[in-house]
This record gives sequence, structure tokens and C-alpha cells, in this order.
Amino acid sequence: MLSVDYILSYIIIFSALIISLVLHENAHGVAALYMGDSTAKDRGRLSLNPLKHLSLLGTLSLLIFHFGWAKPVPINPYNFKNRKLGDFLVSIAGILTNFVLAFIFLFLLEIPLKNANLNPYLYLFIKSMVQYNVFLGVFNLIPLPPLDGSKLVMSFLPVDISERLYSFERYTNMILIALIITGVISRVVVFIANGVLSFMYAILGR
Repeated sequence: MLSVDYILSYIIIFSALIISLVLHENAHGVAALYMGDSTAKDRGRLSLNPLKHLSLLGTLSLLIFHFGWAKPVPINPYNFKNRKLGDFLVSIAGILTNFVLAFIFLFLLEIPLKNANLNPYLYLFIKSMVQYNVFLGVFNLIPLPPLDGSKLVMSFLPVDISERLYSFERYTNMILIALIITGVISRVVVFIANGVLSFMYAILGR
């Protein structure tokens, strides 16, 4: 039988993941709005309601493998004031949001709250926000659709080539899932995430 402590800990960890994903997707929508595309706003996706952002496959992957993704916010790049700049800013907005969140919560953990007698559940939440935001930021840098890394790469390619590559997304989804199941993604992400965390610690003087 599962203990109350185990259940609460799992809820806290999963909550940190959901919050990180929701803020990630909202960042894409806000960046798109800034660049002139209101599609996400018009369809109600500029929202903190997790149900508007979670995808079945991405959420199952999160629950099972602790790596996953949300439902991409709808974007119409033809509305951007500057197509190439818009593609780049919208693609990188979610990744930067995750890294900034990770740094903020690491700062809280290492400086203002370092010697505080924190509630263990609060400590777990803050620590989870650090870890999962770093992991999500690194994970989304992978250049495979539907991840943001692919869109970053394509933002530097001619529009006709990038649109042709997007047509292969159904196949790259299968490749991504296979890499997650086999643990290849996990090893790569953890290795790079540890480097990112070390860099953040160095900034904080650790």
C-alpha cells in the first residue's frame, strides 16, 4: 500500500512538471503575440489551465519516463511582422522560460532559503522546479519535431525547405518516442542538464 508521504511527493513532483510545461507553452504564445500572431490568444491557449495544454502522448511519456511534452500552441507564422525573427523568437521562448525558471528556483534554494528550515514538501517542490525546468529546456533543444530545437534549426532555413521538413513530423514523432523508450534521450539530456546546472551553480558562486 502506498504511503501518504509517497503520494504527496508524487503529486508535488508532477505539479512542478505541469507548471513548467504550461509556462513553457504560454511563453510560445506570448512571443507569437508580440510578433503579431494572435492565434494562440484567440483559441484560448494563453491560459494557465493545464487541461488546455496537455497532450495524451506527451503526458503519458511524462508519467512513465519523466520526459514528455505539451500540446504545441497554435501558431500562424504568416502573421508575424518578421517571419524569420518570429520563427526564432517563438521557438526559443519556451526553452529560455524553462532555463530562467530553473535559475530563479536554484537561486532561492541556494541563497535566500539555503539555511531556512524549509518544509520538506516545499523543498521538494523547489528542487523539482530546478531539475525539471533544466531537463525540459535541454530536452526541447533536441532538433526533432515536435520539439523546439527542430523549429530553431528551421528558422535559419529557407521557408520552402522548412515547410517540406515539417511534413515528416509524423515519422520523427515515432523516432522521438523510440529514443525515449530506449533511454537514449535520457542519457543525453541528463549529461547536458548536469552541465547546465554546473554553469548555473558557477554563476551563483558555487
